[in-house]
Amino acid sequence: MKILGNIFWLIFGGIATAIEYFTSGIILCITIIGIPFGIQIFKLGILALWPFGSSVKEDQTSNGCLNLVMNIIWLFVGGIWIMLTHLVFGLLCCITIFGIPFGLQHFKMAGLALSPFGKTISGITE
Repeated sequence: MKILGNIFWLIFGGIATAIEYFTSGIILCITIIGIPFGIQIFKLGILALWPFGSSVKEDQTSNGCLNLVMNIIWLFVGGIWIMLTHLVFGLLCCITIFGIPFGLQHFKMAGLALSPFGKTISGITE
């Protein structure tokens, strides 16, 4: 069922979203200052490619203070807009019964978009 959900996800906008995330990540990684933010954008891009069956978890080896500072900078630079976009798309998807699973995936991506530093994505290859 996960594979079928991911195929529908890719057809109905997941591939376009992933391409946008990867393009933004490459642009951010061109600058030295943007490399940490580009890596976090790549996390969102990976989750946008295969959201069904994957989960976002706290990294056990995370650097607490540094992650907090980077998440605050991320929030003000653009994280809140990415989160709001996924929140709106999640609400729109949840209007129909067919769209509820897609809406839930948007909510999962909204949580990652709000604070990506110190989190890992698991279950993609499982």
